Amino acid sequence: MPAPMPPNIEAIFLDVGNTLRMLVKDEQHQARARQQIAQLAGTQESPETFCERLDIRYKVYRHWAFDNLIEACEEELWTRWMLPDFPADRIAPYARELTFQYRQSMGRRVLVPDAKEVIVELSKRGYCLGIISNVITSREIPDWLEADRLSPYFKSVVLSSVFGRRKPDPAIYLEAARRAGVDPARSVYVGDNPIRDVEGTRQAGFGMVILLLEPGVREQDIPGMENTPGVNAPVWTIRQFRELLDLFPPR
Repeated sequence: MPAPMPPNIEAIFLDVGNTLRMLVKDEQHQARARQQIAQLAGTQESPETFCERLDIRYKVYRHWAFDNLIEACEEELWTRWMLPDFPADRIAPYARELTFQYRQSMGRRVLVPDAKEVIVELSKRGYCLGIISNVITSREIPDWLEADRLSPYFKSVVLSSVFGRRKPDPAIYLEAARRAGVDPARSVYVGDNPIRDVEGTRQAGFGMVILLLEPGVREQDIPGMENTPGVNAPVWTIRQFRELLDLFPPR
């Protein structure tokens, strides 16, 4: 059984990937993005072959980023990691668009069921909302929030691509709480990664962490799920995003 719900929760911070939005494969969408990448880079290779090479380089970058808890800015990502063999002065101006299109080449991202309704209702209930996300693009999440008219509901949006540090570094959680003007101890983080999200939340002194578990995942199989007396951020689990409304009544 989970530990008791911490009292006086004021703020709820949300992950994006696999929490608020899911990746859906769409070959037509992905092919358009690969074509855009090839055009921006000015390569003579086919978009498919070119992006296969980028995928290999991206894996190397991700390994470095995971090990160091650092997120490179988009210009560095492309001039140092993704296209170091291209003239930096030609690639750098397109770095932001290249990153956006590279993300699109992975697929479309769609809201999980009931996400918008839950966000609106939690805001109505008096909770301060924020986003903390490990993401390589500075454009994608702000564009999505604006397109879905969700921007007004989030007081704090901290992206690793802009902040420079990645979860589980506690600094990114603390920065989100600072921008929202809330005490970390009165904050909750909702994510999907049982190691990264639990570790970072606890180190930042958040009052609680909630994991949105994939179907088939059992709580007892997840490391770091123990709710030990005296340990910050007890862990709750949910199976559907709308269950947040069951946990957080009006303030």
